[in-house]
Amino acid sequence: MRICFATNNEHKLTEVRAMLPASIELVSLQDIGCYEELPETQSTLEGNARQKAEYVWQHYQTSCFADDTGLEVAALGGAPGVYSARYAGPQRSAADNVAKLLHELQGQLNRAAQFRTVIALVLPDGSVHEFAGAVAGKITPEIRGVDGFGYDPVFQPTGHTLTFAEMSLAEKNTLSHRARAVEQLIAFFQKIEAKK
Repeated sequence: MRICFATNNEHKLTEVRAMLPASIELVSLQDIGCYEELPETQSTLEGNARQKAEYVWQHYQTSCFADDTGLEVAALGGAPGVYSARYAGPQRSAADNVAKLLHELQGQLNRAAQFRTVIALVLPDGSVHEFAGAVAGKITPEIRGVDGFGYDPVFQPTGHTLTFAEMSLAEKNTLSHRARAVEQLIAFFQKIEAKK
């Protein structure tokens, strides 16, 4: 099965490609000739994921899935949430986002947070299916680790001593929010394959 992952984030592509079975050929937006910025104007992760996936399906007639991920910090009332990628401004700088988050949490004892991912899949018949995954943890007071991306250097999942940025990709993929959502997506693909 050939399917497009509607993202321009190479890290996400690599992460998800490593998890998919060989029967699924994952292609990028560039592979299908899509170079424009995808719309992301909804107020929820679910809405953004669906909007991006449906845009690709409508304009490129390609089965695809899109995700939207948010870091939800308890002490900030769930922020940055849907605005995680542009928390420090429209330039989408991961370093600036992390710096702003650490500044906002200075002196804060409650550092509980969760990463949440929603995936929307659009099949050739236009039907939409959603999958979600979350992982709880806390925001560390300082940046730790050089791997990963986004908020990974300051997110320490519950039950672990390392941040996501200190883990190998394989280790992160065993417990991350995106991994949990992708596992549901893969199980769905396997059901489709079994019916053929």
